Amino acid sequence: MGTTEIYLLAMVLIFSVPYLIWRLGGTDYYAPLVVVQIITGILLGPGILGRAFPEYYGFVFNPQVITALNGVAWWAVMIFVMLAGIELDLKQAWRHRVESTITAGFALGTPLLFGCVAALGMLQYGGWRGAQSHEWQFVLGVGMSCAVTALPILILLMEKLGLLRQPIGQRILRYASLDDIAIWGVLALILLDWDRVGRQLGFLAAFALATIVYRRLMARLAEQDRWYVALVWLALCALAADWAGLHYMVGAFLAGVVMDAHWFDQQKLDQMRHHVLLLLMPVFFLSTGLRTNWAVGGTAVFVAAGVLLAASVAGKLAGVHLAGRILKWGPGEASIIGWLLQTKALIMIIFVNILLDKGIISSETFTALLLMAIGSTMLTIPMVAPMLRRVQALVLKTG
Repeated sequence: MGTTEIYLLAMVLIFSVPYLIWRLGGTDYYAPLVVVQIITGILLGPGILGRAFPEYYGFVFNPQVITALNGVAWWAVMIFVMLAGIELDLKQAWRHRVESTITAGFALGTPLLFGCVAALGMLQYGGWRGAQSHEWQFVLGVGMSCAVTALPILILLMEKLGLLRQPIGQRILRYASLDDIAIWGVLALILLDWDRVGRQLGFLAAFALATIVYRRLMARLAEQDRWYVALVWLALCALAADWAGLHYMVGAFLAGVVMDAHWFDQQKLDQMRHHVLLLLMPVFFLSTGLRTNWAVGGTAVFVAAGVLLAASVAGKLAGVHLAGRILKWGPGEASIIGWLLQTKALIMIIFVNILLDKGIISSETFTALLLMAIGSTMLTIPMVAPMLRRVQALVLKTG
């Protein structure tokens, strides 16, 4: 078989296996399709399929096929991160700035602290820190991975729970939006390269000037033209950020965050997110699974994932409960908000992919964090749905 046929065989696996598991297994309550796709990516990776059937794995996922798949995955995740940036509603956060800042601050800071403590424990053992990182970068990177909230997946889960357009859903989006800004800011700090700091500062200055011109242009264009111009803007920002050493996904997020959601029809934005998840992101999940590694031992990886999951969930719940006490929330309110904000999945996976690319974490740490993200996301609906049935009045509370 030639490379084209093997590539198409890989695509058949990427799209058919997770769909069959999701549909025939009825996993939607615990694991939505997007989570099953992430799990399938791990199953098809070197640690599972590669170990069980090394010859078949080497045949299907040969270097030429992986290169082709990576090209699709890069573009998919850039579009997805741009959409996440567009969906940030900072105007709403500013209107409710006191409540939003207190909640978002505790919701981010407490799991960050818990995660940093877990990372310090991991440093006592070999094999977890990346070859290119300083200890502070590793600790901060792992800590922030525990603090991340996956805004796009949070939107999908709140749609499933019927919360997205309700007042509590809009509140949660405000908190998650502020945390998203902080997450990408911390990532930029971790990636700061003192050998290229002039280039990075130059990129930020040029980006600020280009943004002024870009926003004026977009305001004058018809909506159908805005979509095309937005994709050109995305590619340029990602290219410039990668050239500066900040990583192309940082550029993709910046490309989206300076756009206004009202420039686009909300229904079309939702459809765009849906289509990217359907058509392109499964390839990214597979390419992510191909990067997993169990070299330090499967048991050690699972233990690390369990510790990180405990730090992430406990830290997020503790932080939101502290905010709830300060803001005098009602019974059960902090638990619902905390469990929703601890959702990880896509944004954290994107975040740790960047850390792995830059040598901040090892592939074993990447695997543990990936497992933690899956566990975190699978807990969300089973924990929140029963709470909502008990406290329906909270759905309509505006703050």
